Amino acid sequence: MRRTIFDETHAAFRQTVRKILAQEVEPHAERWEDEGIVPRELYPRLAQGGLLGLQIPEEHGGGGQRSFLYNAVVTEEIARGSSFLGQVNLHMNVVVPYFLHLATPAQQARWLPGMASGATMGAIAMTEPGTGSDLAGMATTAVREGDHWILNGAKTFITGGAHAGLVIVVARTARTEDRRGGLTLLVVEDGTPGFTRGRPLRKLGLHAQDTTELFFTDVRVPVENVLGEEGGAFAHLTSNLPQERLSIAVGSQAMSEAMITETVEYVTSRQVFGKSLATFQNTRFTLAALAAQAESVRHMVDRALAELDAGELSAADAAKAKLVATELQGRIADECLQLHGGYGYVREYPIARRYADARVSRIYGGSNEIMKSIIAKSLGL
Repeated sequence: MRRTIFDETHAAFRQTVRKILAQEVEPHAERWEDEGIVPRELYPRLAQGGLLGLQIPEEHGGGGQRSFLYNAVVTEEIARGSSFLGQVNLHMNVVVPYFLHLATPAQQARWLPGMASGATMGAIAMTEPGTGSDLAGMATTAVREGDHWILNGAKTFITGGAHAGLVIVVARTARTEDRRGGLTLLVVEDGTPGFTRGRPLRKLGLHAQDTTELFFTDVRVPVENVLGEEGGAFAHLTSNLPQERLSIAVGSQAMSEAMITETVEYVTSRQVFGKSLATFQNTRFTLAALAAQAESVRHMVDRALAELDAGELSAADAAKAKLVATELQGRIADECLQLHGGYGYVREYPIARRYADARVSRIYGGSNEIMKSIIAKSLGL
């Protein structure tokens, strides 16, 4: 079915994105997977093509786009490629919005130009070793001392933590009756004394995406680095979650379609018992069913994109999009790997990497069990 969410301008931008990724990413993807990190020099090159600061105002060096659709184009094209650039998606779709919606004019003038140019990449530090999805139970604290907050604690599973020049840290600044109160967003800048980065975590998939531990020992954060309202972090985080979860759904759906396309190519060329694997009924029926399901989810995700641009996307609908897109992504990865047979278990074939990369999408951005809880609550359950 024809997609109607994108117009000719988006199509032209998509071609630009593909060209940039083909030049700057594809030739190096395998090496980056082996090294476990994308080089810092990549980000300014992507920024020159307009990929990093699409929604940052033009006066700060960005593209000035109000629509999220251009971000979605970049997310889709990254998901279809050979190296999943999670740091780029996080920077564009998760971190930058906090500065757009919460930063003061002075903070924006100070930080946004670097974020648009790729000189300063962003990360957000929420998860802690002992709390997981329970943000209200975090142990990281910040105590006011004159014109500074003294920050202490540790964060883990931080995407892009190795290269981040700005880290939004969620810390407890007060004890309140409501466990969700008393949390504040503090912006910690690279090079601040007491701020250290731990070892890169060795993951099942997403090997080129650096994921690190961050440590804060008596870090003095200036009071002017508070993002949003003091004590208002929980509400700030909640307000941005629909876009974050939708961006995950966009990437998952695009990767699903890529896996189907790659598997069709493989079964068409693969010979089994003297004939093409594509001629077997099981192969044809499996891929036909997956293609129908992927297209169904695509239209759901497209509808969610339209609602996000209109300011109407609810938390429950964003959770539905993430739930169905990531669950289907996992199923497609499994079915397509099976059709590759033994070769599907060999990393030379893209399906092996995609299979490993797909698994975490049901965990990050809020696990799918949490998505079901949000949806159930919207049903009055």
